[in-house]
Amino acid sequence: MISVRLPEDLEKKLNQLAESENVTKTYLVKEALNKYIAEKETKKDSYQLGQDLFGKHGSNKGELSTTYKKRVSDKIHEKYSG
Repeated sequence: MISVRLPEDLEKKLNQLAESENVTKTYLVKEALNKYIAEKETKKDSYQLGQDLFGKHGSNKGELSTTYKKRVSDKIHEKYSG
């Protein structure tokens, strides 16, 4: 059992909605909480949201971010050695 204090305007809206939907306030509050909790439980983090986009337009060379210093060094050496 839980008791909740609502601002007057929110309680008024809840009363009106319960009356117009012909359901109890308790039912509406339970439904709202269930939807809120379900949304939070299925909320994806930023990686999950962009996972299908990562590497989509890549070079298919997975080591580029770890070998960039060597590649830059090779390019500089190539430019000035020939």
